[in-house]
Amino acid sequence: MTLTARGWRVIPILELTMLAALLVMPAGLDHFWVIFVTRVMILGMLALSFDLVWGHAGIMSFGQALFFGAAGYAVAIVARDLDLTSVFVVLPLAMFVGLILSFFVGWFLLMTRFPPTIIFLALGTLTASYVGQRLALSWYYLGGQNGIPSIPPLTIGDYALYEGTSFYYLVLGLLLIVYLGCRWLVRSQFGLVLAGIRQQETRLTFLGYRVQTYKTIVFTLAGTIAGLGGGLLAFHDGFIWPNAIGIILSTQAVIFVLFGGAGTLIGALIGVGAIEYAGFELADRYPDIWPIILGAILLIVVMFRPSGLIGLLVPERERFGSFGRPEKSREKT
Repeated sequence: MTLTARGWRVIPILELTMLAALLVMPAGLDHFWVIFVTRVMILGMLALSFDLVWGHAGIMSFGQALFFGAAGYAVAIVARDLDLTSVFVVLPLAMFVGLILSFFVGWFLLMTRFPPTIIFLALGTLTASYVGQRLALSWYYLGGQNGIPSIPPLTIGDYALYEGTSFYYLVLGLLLIVYLGCRWLVRSQFGLVLAGIRQQETRLTFLGYRVQTYKTIVFTLAGTIAGLGGGLLAFHDGFIWPNAIGIILSTQAVIFVLFGGAGTLIGALIGVGAIEYAGFELADRYPDIWPIILGAILLIVVMFRPSGLIGLLVPERERFGSFGRPEKSREKT
């Protein structure tokens, strides 16, 4: 008998297990692995932003790295030119950059053409990401191909946050806040509308919902989350370069979510961790052919398990969620 059959929900168990593991992980890991997991959590914010737009609203965005990388460049410039590194200044700035940029991209793609197709949105966001990367490569002020190196450390008051345990727990705390916010959003009435848009957009339009407005809102929120991740990555790595804003990272975000399981939030984080760890191990053991091996694994999972890794544990009903009164309450009435 499965956990679901016993009345247990699997996703909360996975969430609590992952949280408990992340809380105690630095105590049993070497410094290298603490840095590695910190970076995975930062990329997890990028994956969450894509899962929000694709897994819950049906918006195929191939440009999430645009907001991620643009925010990273913004905080790097502020730290380099203005010597502003306070966490209370640069991280809100990163979120603001992600918010503004995603709002304008979303408004242009979603509000000026009705109704935009999936292909139109995919190519539009992909083009935006490509333009951003080319701009970063060609603009001398942004460092060109070398990017912006030697970014000063993030600070809280007089305390400098270097990569390691302190930065780890900062990222973990922010990731937890972002995750809980996304979880609340997709389980709210707003999330119910998003679910309806994903499954029956025409019907929602017929019922009078401003579908494109809802899409623009969630697209903007996702861009804000990606911006926060980009700001954190710039300070964690100590540099930012054009690849952080380009189509390669945007495509990786798609793969993270598809591999872990779209529409579940926790699946996005699982996908990031699994792919990043598998890539590291394969690159260490098979340095010449590891991309081929990793690509084959990803292809097999996507082909034979479209619901991703989380589909091995979580049934379809729980992955899509339920709204309204609990099932027991409906039975009594």
